[in-house]
Amino acid sequence: MKFTNGYWLLREGITAAYPAQVLDAVPGPGTLRVHAPTQHIRHRGDLLKGPLITVDCTAPMPGVIGVRITHFEGGVETGPHFELHHEPHDPVVAVDDKEATLTSGDLSVRFRLDGDWRMEFQADGRTLTSSDVKAMALMETAEGKHYIREQLRLNVGTSVYGLGERFGPLVKNGQSVDIWNADGGTSSEQSYKNVPFYLTDAGYGVFVDDPGKVSFEVASEQVSRVQFSAERQQLQYYVIHGPTPKEILRRYTALTGRPALPPAWSFGLWLTTSFTTSYDEQTVTGFVEGMAERDLPLSAFHFDCFWMREFNWCDFEWDPRVFPDPEGMLRRLKDRDLHICVWINPYIAQRSPLFAEGMAAGYLLKRPDGGVWQWDLWQPGMALVDFTNPDACAWYASKLEALLDMGVDCFKTDFGERVPIDVTWFDGSDPERMHNYYTQLFNKTVFDVLRKHRSEGEAVLFARSATAGGQQFPVHWGGDCESTYESMAESLRGGLSLGLSGFGYWSHDIGGFEGLPDAGLFKRWTAFGMLSSHSRLHGSSSYRVPWLFDEEAVDVLRHFTKLKLSLMPYLYGAAHQAHTEGVPMMRAMMLDFPDDPACASLERQYMLGGDLLVAPVFSEDGEVSYYVPEGTWTHFTTGEKVTGPRWVSETHDYLSLPLLARPGAAIPVGSVDDRPDYTWADEVTVRVFEPADGSRTTVRIPREDGTAPVEITVVREGTRLRAETSDASLPWGLEVAGGPSARAAAGTPVLALTLDDARG
Repeated sequence: MKFTNGYWLLREGITAAYPAQVLDAVPGPGTLRVHAPTQHIRHRGDLLKGPLITVDCTAPMPGVIGVRITHFEGGVETGPHFELHHEPHDPVVAVDDKEATLTSGDLSVRFRLDGDWRMEFQADGRTLTSSDVKAMALMETAEGKHYIREQLRLNVGTSVYGLGERFGPLVKNGQSVDIWNADGGTSSEQSYKNVPFYLTDAGYGVFVDDPGKVSFEVASEQVSRVQFSAERQQLQYYVIHGPTPKEILRRYTALTGRPALPPAWSFGLWLTTSFTTSYDEQTVTGFVEGMAERDLPLSAFHFDCFWMREFNWCDFEWDPRVFPDPEGMLRRLKDRDLHICVWINPYIAQRSPLFAEGMAAGYLLKRPDGGVWQWDLWQPGMALVDFTNPDACAWYASKLEALLDMGVDCFKTDFGERVPIDVTWFDGSDPERMHNYYTQLFNKTVFDVLRKHRSEGEAVLFARSATAGGQQFPVHWGGDCESTYESMAESLRGGLSLGLSGFGYWSHDIGGFEGLPDAGLFKRWTAFGMLSSHSRLHGSSSYRVPWLFDEEAVDVLRHFTKLKLSLMPYLYGAAHQAHTEGVPMMRAMMLDFPDDPACASLERQYMLGGDLLVAPVFSEDGEVSYYVPEGTWTHFTTGEKVTGPRWVSETHDYLSLPLLARPGAAIPVGSVDDRPDYTWADEVTVRVFEPADGSRTTVRIPREDGTAPVEITVVREGTRLRAETSDASLPWGLEVAGGPSARAAAGTPVLALTLDDARG
């Protein structure tokens, strides 16, 4: 939201009050309170005037400082609130004649006591950002609405990222962003997943601890500042120090919650019925058998909306006209070693038998007059489950438990964005604050059911909407995209932006959701989709089985599916890092190369884990340009070398795309390519790329049972490459990309190779 008319003037009807100076600073145990009048105090008469702004500083964990700005603090405290995690430590507070500081780990907030208002955040001997004169403010509109606004300075050359899954440019500088979940597709400024957190490449990130509508002006209203505001009397935010972007994400996800680790099977290929297509058990079986006949490994089958009867969404009952024997059908599918997902949403249509049941029990969201809130958009007469009511959560969960008992393994939790504000919540939550937060309660309810009935490591969703903290309940997908190359690119931008907002795993509809992709687009998108965290074939009004496009599409899907499955020892390691550290599997280049300015705005390529660069092809003719950072990189499948830093232009057929291994990488490649869940360390081959003399690299290969990973350490000394495994009970191998290789039978802990002098 913009308040000013250019730099000098306020917009018509807007009045502003800014902190002018610090009146006093009051230290407490690990806290610092600052009182700031909005005019300079020249004599006692000035002490009679308001407003007075109170700024409270706290430190929930080392390297993170919270700032609460308060005008009036006597209002009614209403929820919801983000659930934040604190780490006990001892912040240092100091106040003297000239300044007041609070220090948390390597981050300090400093207030000037002897001059004009200035609050600055310092680390590593430098100022990261600051709230300067006329930055923090109380704003009032002509209609009497009150806002708290903050502006934090952007240093020259600083880029801003994050704010959720946003489909526009990856760098947010110059954009206006409202944190307000909406069902707007992937081609607009709206977003299904709004997160009031931004990350910079200048050593810090900022999380606004408010689940409601927060408006960001990112170098837009004031081009040298990031502004955020909300219609409040209090506003809380946290400055999070890195100094690296990865460390910022580690601290941010430690504060808001780390992603759960999805089950291994979920990283395989998912096939769906698609949305409005006609299907029954015969159709489904035909798809599954068609995949098997063509040697296309399939891990999960998803039933979309019409597994339930029309106008009954949701009643959680299989349509008996189409599926007369759902238990038998699911058993027959599971006999094929498939996992089953079914579509659900948090809405109850009036025709559903659950509507009357939920209304009678008080489980549905109500209008202020006590009646059930309803509308006709999406499902006639639909209502929303009120997840602020614990009994409503248990009721909804019980319907899912029946499906789990039947053989369903997971749920696609669709929708959850169009949440009204002219309502009354069971727990008294503020409707405006609940609009974005509703999806958190919805996905948590479903995820908790899965954890209870499928165990911690087996719980997985396919979710569309989210807010801060939603990363705890993976996996999320990108929503309704068009079947175009442009939409494929905007989907990638959305996924990278979401990864820079704390989400570890992300997927998208291969081929696009709306429309029918031509065969070329489908094949290009297949390569991208199979080199994403999670991979799903899904469409709106048309099937997405590859043989309906052409026979080459079958070959492309087989090639990239088997490639992904063979990379599971590597990919699951990256997944585990997302789970334990909050570093996403699919990473914007700036995350791994923060010191390379050429990587700051790259949005058509990404790192998949720490060692593989992926550049999807966004053209029918196969032409692609991508940037290679410093060093000698190796095409993973061909062994061709590319030395950076430089831009590279190539032309690829449908069976290839730029997939490059980082210099010095040691990538474990599995011996199985027909399923994702196997013993990854059994017969594993560690493929080494351009190891530097004297380098030492340790590869950690996860075990399916969650016990300590197998560690293989590779050391290069001159022309000798030596590797040692921590578990010699399994056979394994060592290979230099494009060079010599060796294999060891079980019982051999060490392997060694002699490198070609020309390669050394």
